[in-house]
Amino acid sequence: MSSLPATLGGRSIGTAADRPAVARLRRTRWQLTALITAITATSLIILGLVAATIDSRSRDHAIDNSLDRVVTGLYRAVNLPPGEDIIDLSQLENDALANGETAVMIVSSDGDGKWTESYAHLRTWLPADDGAAALADDAVFAGETVFRNGFDNMGRPVRIAATPISWEDSRIQAVVIAGTNPGLWDRDRALLIWGLVVGGATLVALSAIAGHLLSGRSMRQAMVMVEEQERFLGDAAHELRTPLTTLRLVTEPRERAPQENQRALTDARALGDRMERIVAGLLARARMQAGVTTMEKIQLLLDQLTESVVEEFPKANIVIQAHPTVVIGDPGLLSLAVRNLIENAIVHGAVNRSAPIEVHVADGRVSVRDHGAGINPQLSSNPFQRGVTAGRGSGIGLALVAWIADLHGGNASMEPAAGGGTIVSIALPPPSLGHA
Repeated sequence: MSSLPATLGGRSIGTAADRPAVARLRRTRWQLTALITAITATSLIILGLVAATIDSRSRDHAIDNSLDRVVTGLYRAVNLPPGEDIIDLSQLENDALANGETAVMIVSSDGDGKWTESYAHLRTWLPADDGAAALADDAVFAGETVFRNGFDNMGRPVRIAATPISWEDSRIQAVVIAGTNPGLWDRDRALLIWGLVVGGATLVALSAIAGHLLSGRSMRQAMVMVEEQERFLGDAAHELRTPLTTLRLVTEPRERAPQENQRALTDARALGDRMERIVAGLLARARMQAGVTTMEKIQLLLDQLTESVVEEFPKANIVIQAHPTVVIGDPGLLSLAVRNLIENAIVHGAVNRSAPIEVHVADGRVSVRDHGAGINPQLSSNPFQRGVTAGRGSGIGLALVAWIADLHGGNASMEPAAGGGTIVSIALPPPSLGHA
């Protein structure tokens, strides 16, 4: 944000950081950043919880599917030969499921309610005998595969599946039990959670940075408008101070002759017209720069426009030499520019009141010459800056002239005149360029 000092009538009124409006904009920027960050963080937390829940259910389902595949596969490998009361487990010796990474145990019973361990692989990953017997009873009672969470011989958590096996015309029963440590799956889950946490924190930080930058960029236009508003107020205060003071003196109550009363009314009206033109010019610039209004572009005769403006100064000693010239532009703004040129010449030509103000119009250029003191050589680097010309200062008028010329694609210039005085000009491009 800008930290240029603002001025009011040439006096500094503090830097941008010191002004309440700028402070409010900065607070708003931080509030927007905090809001964007909070929304992003909340959204990511919700998405992270949903993702973690879905992943947890998916992993639990995958564990159960893995255990079910083992017990179902071993179910087919357990046989009871006809007439025998001992189950045949010979097929398990070369079975990959019975000797893989999953803990396996097969218990059998002759119907007396007691379970005997017939086969075991990775036995320490399965519950103790009492726990295995209880699981076998649950499987027989359910008549289908059951899944349980428990603890193995070492007290570690284990996920267990058990499926019952029975044979017709036999009291012999068997139960295939398979178990795995869910902690092996939990490590992958922990990696996912850490990834969600780290990734979410990174995205929140990036969103905070991006939000702060974007909010600052969006505030930049508001900052410009604040600067323009303060510049408008400063320029208005500076420009209106002199005519208001003069108006107060002119209208001060006192005894006057009839002729003086008439002259006071005439002067008051002239001062009012001048203040109206000042405010109109400032408002036109402020609205245009704020984007509230746009410049009108029509084809017009610059010589006739200048002649109509000159007629607004019936008491001024003005000599005009106008040649027909066509330009493209906004008649209101161009009238304001020409009016300001003439008013500036009247003010600064007061040194030699007998000499006329010379206005020349030709080839898209309006030049106004006065016979005043000329340009202050120490400040000639930017002659259209307020207060540059000698004497009372150039005022906002010439600054508006330069702005209007630039708005039309032209330029304004100021140069010393031969024999004394100053020539101030505004030059506009030809109609073909003006349309472009």
